[in-house]
Amino acid sequence: MPQDNTVLMEGVRIVFRNFAGKEQQYNREGDRNFAVLLDDDVAHAMAEDGWNVKWLKPREDVDEGEEATEQAYLQVSVNFKGRPPRVVMITSRGRTNLDEDSIEALDWADIRNVDLIVRPYEWAVQGKTGIKAYLQSLFVTIEEDALEQKYADLDQQ
Repeated sequence: MPQDNTVLMEGVRIVFRNFAGKEQQYNREGDRNFAVLLDDDVAHAMAEDGWNVKWLKPREDVDEGEEATEQAYLQVSVNFKGRPPRVVMITSRGRTNLDEDSIEALDWADIRNVDLIVRPYEWAVQGKTGIKAYLQSLFVTIEEDALEQKYADLDQQ
């Protein structure tokens, strides 16, 4: 881990996207977040360090011969107050910096690749402690369909 305790994750999958901060069953209005899926070894190491690693129950629809296993994930908060995260969307047209008003585009995007850095926030409440993950940097490569690629060179109006 780097000196500042940030964690670099490359080529990861993100799920439970709520970059818009919409109120949902498990989300308060205004809370922007997503989860990153973790390999078991990474998950166990981060959990030992105090990160708030959670586990999804095994899927029931696994193919015959496959073993149903739990999937580790880390909830990542996206906060634009104070020091905002650097969020970059990459397409065939180049890089686009996303801010608080445009980041929700990632909620429905078809994503090909995700690289990110999370920074830790150590908390203590009523005798319990842990580390919450906050987004520091996020680079998302978008999977474009044939028409998006065909018309990518046209200026937007």
